[in-house]
Amino acid sequence: MSKAVTRAAWAMIPLGAVATAVNSLINDSDLHGVIFLAASAQVVIALIIRNLVNHADRRVWTALLLLITCLLTAQFLNGRSGATDTSQVISEALFLTVQLILVGGLVVTVQRRLGGDALSIVADSLIIGLGAWFVIWFAFLNPARKFSQEIIAVIALRGVTLAASSIVVFMLATLLLGDSERISAVWLATSAITLSLVGDLLNATDQSGRFEISQQLANSTYIASLFLVSATLLHPSVATLATRTAARQRQPLLGRLVLITSALAIPVVVLALTDPTNDVDRIVRTSSIFVLAIAVTSRVVFSVRANASLQQTLIVFAQTDALTGLPNRGLMLEHVSTALINALNDGRAPTALFIDVDRFKNINDSLGHSAGDDVLVAVAQRLRVALPDRCVVGRISGDEFVVLDAETKSSSEAVLLADCVLESFHEPLSLRQGDVFVSASIGVAIYLPGVTTTADDLLRHADTAMYRAKDSGRNCVAIFDESMLERVNQRLAIETALYRALERRELRLVHQPIIDINLGDVIGFEALMRWEMEDGTNISPAEFIPIAEETGIIVPIGAWALLEALTHLRGWINESICRRDATMSVNVSPRQLHDPNFVAVVNEALMRSHMPADQLWLEVTEGVMITQPDQALDTLRKLSAIGVRIAIDDFGTGYSSLSFLQRFPIHRLKIDKTFINGLATDSNARSLVKTIIAMADSLGLDVVAEGVETVQQLHALADLQCAKEQGYLISHPVTPEAMASTVASLDEIGKWPRLRPLN
Repeated sequence: MSKAVTRAAWAMIPLGAVATAVNSLINDSDLHGVIFLAASAQVVIALIIRNLVNHADRRVWTALLLLITCLLTAQFLNGRSGATDTSQVISEALFLTVQLILVGGLVVTVQRRLGGDALSIVADSLIIGLGAWFVIWFAFLNPARKFSQEIIAVIALRGVTLAASSIVVFMLATLLLGDSERISAVWLATSAITLSLVGDLLNATDQSGRFEISQQLANSTYIASLFLVSATLLHPSVATLATRTAARQRQPLLGRLVLITSALAIPVVVLALTDPTNDVDRIVRTSSIFVLAIAVTSRVVFSVRANASLQQTLIVFAQTDALTGLPNRGLMLEHVSTALINALNDGRAPTALFIDVDRFKNINDSLGHSAGDDVLVAVAQRLRVALPDRCVVGRISGDEFVVLDAETKSSSEAVLLADCVLESFHEPLSLRQGDVFVSASIGVAIYLPGVTTTADDLLRHADTAMYRAKDSGRNCVAIFDESMLERVNQRLAIETALYRALERRELRLVHQPIIDINLGDVIGFEALMRWEMEDGTNISPAEFIPIAEETGIIVPIGAWALLEALTHLRGWINESICRRDATMSVNVSPRQLHDPNFVAVVNEALMRSHMPADQLWLEVTEGVMITQPDQALDTLRKLSAIGVRIAIDDFGTGYSSLSFLQRFPIHRLKIDKTFINGLATDSNARSLVKTIIAMADSLGLDVVAEGVETVQQLHALADLQCAKEQGYLISHPVTPEAMASTVASLDEIGKWPRLRPLN
């Protein structure tokens, strides 16, 4: 039904064109009347259809029926031969009624559709309406006073009608210049009203006596207008014609400028090229131009004020945080710069506090981003209340806030200020979701001549100190010193070089043998990564591995290490350097386990190295089972399903839990060297190791002791029935090229518990 009505709406346009053409080409007054009557009747039919599809407002029914009745009656009176003065007065009164109905309908429509820039739209439309009035006066009303032989009442009514037409032009301009989306019904209705106005002007021109216009031509515009009215009524978008719709993405600035310029230029040209014909003309011209000048001046003043207000608003938006209303990073840098300049003159030491809300991501993940926003707003309010008025509080990004105190004189005052901030978070934040406790890590940076040269330096130093506070366990304060800057620069240098280390082949693997002391054989190896830079500098794994993990570089580096280690093992087996069933242990980081492609990477490494999956041990730390355990569990189960075996590295130093050992596909425990160190002398250490071995046996897990460095430790492990060890006593990590001689020397030793302490 809806599609059929829509097609009927668009069909009205060609039908109207045909009816208009027939009316213009055929010189038969009776047929003209029939066509006009048919055009009026189809409007009523369209209104009935619209009411069936979507009940129309009674006021719309009444207005349209009254409009059609007035047009039909006016056309009938105009078409009569020898029309009396009374009939002419009635006819003009009816045309005036049509214009007033249009004005009323447009007022309601414009009022409901007008956008946010209402004043400027009304002002521009007023200029266009005044320009139209000036043209109407010059071209129609003033000449009518001279040439027309009609009675004064008819001329006066026609003048009022044309004046109302200028108001209709004003309302149409307002409707089209508004920022609401111009739907099809708007274009159709505007076209219908415009054609109606053209018909009024043609009639006025003919009846003024100055020019002779065919009544047939004037009526044709009315007929086209009536068909467009039907198209408007039938189109589905008419339901939203008098409602506010979505704003247009692109405003009609060029068309708006052309209309306004024309409305201003035409009166000026007329004034410049013509002289007033009489006193009345002079008064009307002067009054019209005076009102037009007031409208233009008001529009200019409004535009200047609106532009100034917009600039101020943009400045505020550019310098403040939209969520909390606090100064943003740019404005905070300006405040800090001013404080540093003043510090040179008054001997003060401005202090910056860099505040980061601890574990803010957990709040977003558990309660949602809306709750996260509420937390940030509450933190901003808490800081405003807790800090002295002299302090400037800003939010520079995410959950990071900055406090500037330009009046501190010593580090003790700065620390007291930071402690004040920490204490303010002892009370919970009241949110819509309930009370939430948060803590903060605070970095403090004090202006140091020679070290702090710019505002950015001070904030960067406070940021560096904040990360030191996080590393110290969070919910604490750290004060910046120059040594922190050196460590940060060093870390940045390592991070930058690490991105190129793999392609420059600066990374290499060394391997530490794992032996079975009962068999006296090397049964496996653990791959360990080393980094030697181009300049010969050796970077400790303890230094670069955490950076690689944090930045994500560990993923490609880990994939390389996995293939490299398995390739080394395949080469040793082929060269009969080690047993054919020897295994390779490779450390895997949590970042790798959370990589969705990691299982495919392991499969590819096994395939390219031609190694069975059961000869690969992947070593993970206990922390993997705590951080996102479900994702890690899924990856480890897939690896176990293809035959890869999983070992817990450094067991006992993390979050040891029997429930995790039961859930995860674990095949080996590697006892950390901290327990092995005191094994020969400390009964507690011996008891712990004994317990771990017993637990592993009960769960059917393999056990390897790490960090064996003395014969006494070796004997103690043998007594505890732990047969597999690795450590410096057995062998330091060696290069792949030296592995043949290392394994050969280890095989010559035989059963290890018989060894005596080495000098």
